[in-house]
Amino acid sequence: MSTLATTTARILRSRRLMRAPIWLYRARLGGLLGPRLLMLEHIGRKSGAPRYVVLEVVDHHTPDSYVVASGFGDRAQWFRNIQANPRVRVYAGSHPPRPATARVLDQREADRTLGGYIARHPRAWASFKAVLERTLGTEVTETDTPLPLVELRLDAAS
Repeated sequence: MSTLATTTARILRSRRLMRAPIWLYRARLGGLLGPRLLMLEHIGRKSGAPRYVVLEVVDHHTPDSYVVASGFGDRAQWFRNIQANPRVRVYAGSHPPRPATARVLDQREADRTLGGYIARHPRAWASFKAVLERTLGTEVTETDTPLPLVELRLDAAS
């Protein structure tokens, strides 16, 4: 495992650094972070309190759907929370939050989506694959991927 991957994985575990972009989204400045990130508001499964996490968009094939990855697998708190309560809110760009429903993709869908991401972003994938393998603790492959992917389906605009 490369030193860069180890360092990046350590940074991803830094709560303070990972929470910094949340303030940009709350100020409606999320657009500064580009279209490949979004903020997810979910409800704590034990506390019932709103929780926030900024995630990379793996796929955005329709205007009402985003797919994000759980880089820490099924151990990630946000991932556990959306399994307990799939009702979430999505902050994309500088737009106001939109209510949505989270759904974990099945293996076939996850493999197809990850394959598409790899084809669209080969350089990003080359760098990020080692980081994911470090955080997940296992090899990440294009088929039978152990990387959980979640679709966030936006509610119809009222």
